Amino acid sequence: MSKSRKAAAPKLLLEERRRLIVEQVERQGRVTVEELVRRFGISAVTIRADLEALARAGAVTRSHGGAIPAAPVQQDTPLTVKETRHHAQKRRIGIAAARLVRDGETIIIDSGTTTVEIARQLRQQRWNELTVITNALNIALELSGLGGVRVMMLGGLLRQTSYSLAGPDAEQALARLSADRLFLGVDGLDPAVGVTTPDPLEASLNALMIRVSRQTVAVLDASKFGQRSLSVIAPIASLDTVISDTSVPADHVEALRKQGVQVLLV
Repeated sequence: MSKSRKAAAPKLLLEERRRLIVEQVERQGRVTVEELVRRFGISAVTIRADLEALARAGAVTRSHGGAIPAAPVQQDTPLTVKETRHHAQKRRIGIAAARLVRDGETIIIDSGTTTVEIARQLRQQRWNELTVITNALNIALELSGLGGVRVMMLGGLLRQTSYSLAGPDAEQALARLSADRLFLGVDGLDPAVGVTTPDPLEASLNALMIRVSRQTVAVLDASKFGQRSLSVIAPIASLDTVISDTSVPADHVEALRKQGVQVLLV
């Protein structure tokens, strides 16, 4: 056997062992270092190195004494694609959210396919005085030209996937304002992690939206529950209300209510 073939064998064994570790984690839901030591007949130090490498690669999540399956991470999907998903649920959520708005209020409407449904519902009502702050071009257009509605558009860097503006300029403009209520669109909600979005700049802006608003209402369909995106906006305790559809799992609803969040399912 040649020297090159001898050198390749350990790498193949290493890759095969790590593949089997991932399969075991996904099959059982959790493994311990001790279990893997017994299975593969190698040291705990080597197993821990395997788990650390797999965690860095996103194949598993490290836990105390072992590993659990990797949490799903959402990617930034174009708005035109998102609009086709769960549209009936988003429309019901938009109707319920719009009912919370009172004449004379100042509200913030975050970007998103669920939040745009709120704007569409507001467009169908008559207003004497309503101020809407938004970072979304499509939401600003939905509300433009309405009598009694003043639209304030935040500046910043345009995200082409969502028609939204974010970055230091948007934050600087928002920092000088205050609002009665924020309608926050999110890409993921995990009771242990919080609410998340794929874009770090938008996460920073969303966090500031929460700080300048007296009340925060997160609007999202049930598919977003248990999902995690790249950037954490805020912990669950920062939310006052969550509006979603009736297919949200009961354990997620209970976890939110235990943290003092009002949950409205439509």
